[in-house]
Amino acid sequence: MSEVVLVEGAVDGLLTDELWPLYRSVFGDFDDLETWRQQVWDRHTARAGFRLALARLDGRLVGFGYGYTGERGQWWTDNAARVLHPAVAADWLGGHFELVSIGVAGQARGAGIGRQVITELTEGLQQPRWVLMTSSDPEDPARRLYRSAGWAVIGPGLTEDQVVMGRAWPTYGGSETE
Repeated sequence: MSEVVLVEGAVDGLLTDELWPLYRSVFGDFDDLETWRQQVWDRHTARAGFRLALARLDGRLVGFGYGYTGERGQWWTDNAARVLHPAVAADWLGGHFELVSIGVAGQARGAGIGRQVITELTEGLQQPRWVLMTSSDPEDPARRLYRSAGWAVIGPGLTEDQVVMGRAWPTYGGSETE
């Protein structure tokens, strides 16, 4: 079983340097550390309520997840508000916990590490609503993980192949058919 630790607030450069190779191997959306830091990471880590969960197996980083308090005026929240039904956006967005990324190294997938990361990341959250965006494919492993952890589809995502999922604390009465 892996060890999962939670980091809240500031993240130092050494941790960022350690996280980068795993992030890149999972997502592959940035070619280099500096671009990722400038365009995403440094901005996200500076947001209120920032939390990072790290999973280690035999001392090696094999999983992570992070999020922060999402607010109106932030890029993702404002764009999600445009695609969600207005009543859903009004209820779910602004002051929510936004689960931005969760990733597990390829060789460590299927061992429950993603579940450990999401549990640690959301344990003790004060925000009553949690949101994330994931694949619209109900059989996608990430989406199955979120569904099994109590998240439900609350509307479309920013592209055709995505959905927004939410979880209200302690439970949300939605369903996968919404």
